[in-house]
Amino acid sequence: MKKTEKVDIMHGCYGRILTVDLTGRTAAVEFLPDDLLAAYFGGKGLATHLLLERNPPGVDPLSPENRLIIATGPFCNSRIWGGSRYGVFTKSPLTGLYSESYSGGKVPEAIDAAGYDAVVFTGCAKRPVAVTVHPEGADFHEAGDLWGKDVYDTEAEALKRYAASTEGYGKPGAVVIGPAGERLVRYALIANDRWRCAGRTGVGAVMGSKKLKAVVFQGDRTRVFHRPDAVAEYCKAFSKKNMEAPGVKAYRAMGTTMMVALMNTVGAFPARYWSQGTCDHWEKISGETYHKEHAVKPHACAKCFMACGRMATLSKGRHQGLTLEGPEYETIYAFGGLCMVEDMAEIVYLNDICDRLGMDTITAGNLCALAIEASRRGNIPYAINYGEADRIADLLEMIGRREGIGDLLAEGIVPTARAWGLEEIAVHVKGLEPAGYDPRVLKGMGLAYGTSDRGACHLRTTFYKPELSGMIPPDQIDGKAELLIDFEDRLTLFDMLILCRFYRDLYTWEELETLIHHVTGLPASKAALREMAARVTNMTRRFNLREGMTAKADLLPGRLHREALPSGHRLTESEMAVMLADYYRLRGWSSAGVPGE
Repeated sequence: MKKTEKVDIMHGCYGRILTVDLTGRTAAVEFLPDDLLAAYFGGKGLATHLLLERNPPGVDPLSPENRLIIATGPFCNSRIWGGSRYGVFTKSPLTGLYSESYSGGKVPEAIDAAGYDAVVFTGCAKRPVAVTVHPEGADFHEAGDLWGKDVYDTEAEALKRYAASTEGYGKPGAVVIGPAGERLVRYALIANDRWRCAGRTGVGAVMGSKKLKAVVFQGDRTRVFHRPDAVAEYCKAFSKKNMEAPGVKAYRAMGTTMMVALMNTVGAFPARYWSQGTCDHWEKISGETYHKEHAVKPHACAKCFMACGRMATLSKGRHQGLTLEGPEYETIYAFGGLCMVEDMAEIVYLNDICDRLGMDTITAGNLCALAIEASRRGNIPYAINYGEADRIADLLEMIGRREGIGDLLAEGIVPTARAWGLEEIAVHVKGLEPAGYDPRVLKGMGLAYGTSDRGACHLRTTFYKPELSGMIPPDQIDGKAELLIDFEDRLTLFDMLILCRFYRDLYTWEELETLIHHVTGLPASKAALREMAARVTNMTRRFNLREGMTAKADLLPGRLHREALPSGHRLTESEMAVMLADYYRLRGWSSAGVPGE
């Protein structure tokens, strides 16, 4: 085990990373300078720095040289609410650009206890392998007999086989891939805690390309805070103040399923592959109906009083007894809206197939809907129609195993739409499909989709929140970029720390100033924190420009401008251009979207 030495460590950080070379089966501990940690904290900031420094420009995302980075943040494995999160960072095999994906659950605490700010995987094993990461480095294990197993079985077996027996170590946690990751489906995910996942942009395919089936994390390390007593008092007061807040109670009661009713009410629920803003059957797939007809209970990550997860067992129908955590709103929109599946139990069934195979439900649902359109138009010799849950299920299995037309669909929306002659109707930005918020109604979400570094992502800004809550009218263009940047900066800081998005209303700039100082000891004014966040945004932008992206990639697909919704809602090209120009100007970027020096 190769190590370099360091004495002083910035509070809130471990001050070290582990680089795991899968080709040579070696691991090296490297200590980080405090000025680097002070500039980026951890999470997205540190990982983006490492990608820019260590990934070869133009690298093939599925090549051994593409780094796969798993990182936690300064708040993880502590008393801080919403801090049980980890992030995965790499170059995406789906978009060819910057990739970030986050997950929660209990496993992040095991990842953090190994004692690294980040673990960097490079190279490619000759045969399927599993790795145990612990404070002393890494151990390598043969995993050939796990290759082919689904996510659920892989995680259970990895924990049984590969957990360390070292005295004093805490509970182990595993991150794994399923058959989709093994077969390099370009939107394969990395799973943990059975149903939690780093779902978007194909991080599981990168793991599969390295023949890395599972990583088990375990250890006894904890982060040292600048003022631990102040952190403890802060967390106690924070929970007392916020545990019964209206937004918290809403998430606890319904989770993200509550968004089905809201989005259909405002007419921004994408349906029938982006041709409608609502669907007649929405009440059948609403959170209210789900909780009424099935056994659904709140389920929380570690250190969370939000409990937005839905631990559910189906109470009736042909899938009676099926248990799963979910589905989230985005899965309901993808299969219930875009694919027009009218039964919540069938959506749970489709969710379970994706979870077992290890595939992103948003991309999978979008591509199934595109296949339905292709079939209806006679572009492909494959019979499938809206609402046909069994045919959709068959298609998901074909994708996950790269069989038949599933082999093309596994490549993602850009090559599929090109091959089928459907580029004019395919909806994506930078090769990533949007979430369930139609930008023709919520116009700020158009800017959010366009400017997100990983593609059409709703989570980089969650800008549906201010548009739906009345902070700014959805159809207003003037001033939209300025407010979006404020949200983006704060949530970029969330990703540097790494914090759960659903605490965005609770951790205001002022709260973050206080907590970050207690943890790190650094002065943490709003201005300084915004400058740090903007620096990371510029870094991710430079990464994408280095990989060949141009400002043209920030545009929405033409269809979303050409076609108004049946309600008449429309986002014009000129409106999008105004918002983009404002965004570039306020970011200090050139008219070509290039950050200043």
